[in-house]
Amino acid sequence: MTAEDTANTGPLADLRVIEMGQLLAGPFCGQLLGDFGAEVIKLESPGSGDPMRQWGREQSNGTSLWWPVVARNKKSVTCNLREAEGQRLARELIAQADIVIENFRPGTMERWGLGYDRLRDINPGLIMVRVTGYGQTGPYAPRAGYGSIGEAMGGIRYTTGDPDHRPARTGISIGDALAAVFATIGTLSALHHRDRTGQGQIVDSAIYEAVLAMMESLLPEYALTGYQRERTGSVLPNVAPSNVYPTAGGEMILIAANQDSVFARLTELMDRSELASDERYSNHTARGARMDELDAMISEWTAEQDADVLLTRLHEGGVPAGRIYTARDMFTDPHFAAREAIVRLAHPELGELPMQNVFPKLSATPGQVRHAGPGLGDHNADVYGGLLGLDADQLAKLTETGVI
Repeated sequence: MTAEDTANTGPLADLRVIEMGQLLAGPFCGQLLGDFGAEVIKLESPGSGDPMRQWGREQSNGTSLWWPVVARNKKSVTCNLREAEGQRLARELIAQADIVIENFRPGTMERWGLGYDRLRDINPGLIMVRVTGYGQTGPYAPRAGYGSIGEAMGGIRYTTGDPDHRPARTGISIGDALAAVFATIGTLSALHHRDRTGQGQIVDSAIYEAVLAMMESLLPEYALTGYQRERTGSVLPNVAPSNVYPTAGGEMILIAANQDSVFARLTELMDRSELASDERYSNHTARGARMDELDAMISEWTAEQDADVLLTRLHEGGVPAGRIYTARDMFTDPHFAAREAIVRLAHPELGELPMQNVFPKLSATPGQVRHAGPGLGDHNADVYGGLLGLDADQLAKLTETGVI
């Protein structure tokens, strides 16, 4: 599938979003809204733009491979928000918008004359999405808050990794991403409220709270039993068998057979069906208490099997199992292809550019990747001319003075 800059038919196509801020948490919220059709106008600093234009582990011909993903479907205009004239332009754009997204430190927007009280006066239905490390209130609100700190404070860092090593991180910016996803949920909820009342509101998404929201029963476990979840490596305590196991060719596969009926299917494939009725392994609690024993038995069995043959047997036998995928595996997997999980775009500098497709999938009004991240200020004339009625001379003057 190849996606070009095509007509916008997404379910949010009637919404206009002004995206302010930079890096990841706020812009990822903008990406999600843009994926489903919202017109996202991103305000960037003249001359430099969002640092995401340079970020990423790998680049191609000096071009960031992260920027085209997080900025896809957006329009880029330059606007110096530290100047009074830039702030005036921002207010005029926001007056015609449904949503404004910002991820500056609390108080910054207010200093620029862009606080919600002032914006609400010119646009009562405005939804203001504020993504920060610690939220808009509380003693830590003024602090600089990066995703990594939110992950540490929210609990996921402490519980991630091997028990014999220091807390680990996931290989992605999970804290920023979670804050953006919850900000998007809040935005859609606020839009529903506005449909009923005509009134906008603030969506306050803090990174540490987004991480905390994913921590399952960690809090009541500690409060009621004194149990503190610890790092457990590749397993969850008392959930067995569910682990990564070796194969004859050195490949590792994950088998998740912790449910009673699934465990019984696994034992049949192992020619050890008696284990399913053995009181030491016959139920979830018993298996959890003997996790190491079960993992040793299963590893001994899988280590003698070819990975492809073993996976086929497990799938046909109704036992959830799979490889630990790398990017290479994703490109060659037929299921990814059948569901169009990867979209390929035509990029003027990079050629064919693959990236993850829009998710989740909607049956009647699916989202779409219409184009990759824009060049800096690509849409200055269209946006400022079309929305604010500025002519070429006015735009030239704003450019000369460094406002845009």
